[in-house]
Amino acid sequence: MATLRMPVRPEDHIQGPENAAATFVEYGDYECPHCGTAYPIVKRVQRHFGKQLRFVFRNFPLSEIHPHAESAAETAEFAGAHGKFWEMHDGLFENQVRLGLPLYVELAEELGLSPEELEQALEDSKYRDRVRADFSSGVRSVVNGTPTFFVNGKRHDGPFDYESLVLAIEQAIGRQPNAISA
Repeated sequence: MATLRMPVRPEDHIQGPENAAATFVEYGDYECPHCGTAYPIVKRVQRHFGKQLRFVFRNFPLSEIHPHAESAAETAEFAGAHGKFWEMHDGLFENQVRLGLPLYVELAEELGLSPEELEQALEDSKYRDRVRADFSSGVRSVVNGTPTFFVNGKRHDGPFDYESLVLAIEQAIGRQPNAISA
């Protein structure tokens, strides 16, 4: 079983308490249809576990098959540098079929970010190194597709439907699985 080679660090994008019983890491691609399917499932899993779960998102753009994946990841990182990563992350997934500069500018405006600064950052590839660092950490952790999840440092090789993810997290924290509900 593959393990997470790059531990969660303060510069990661994290939701949930540091002392949560489980850490749930996703390597994702904003243009990947499977990641788009996983997005509301992950939100539901987060609601299910509440403060018992720390969720981490890392960029893994599959640029060879998803032409907007890298620019979307860089757009999320731009927003993150301005304290709006999760809002941009959600906006990108919720508008996945519209990825591209017009959407990025629209979302930046909605979040009170400068569209001009965003366009300049994309033109200068200002956040490319950050995106590629996430990607490299995924490669070291044997991520070979998206989404790839890790639960407490171990890759989840099962399906990523709600029930399977809840069960994997329950097992990782040593709890007996309960009846799964929203």
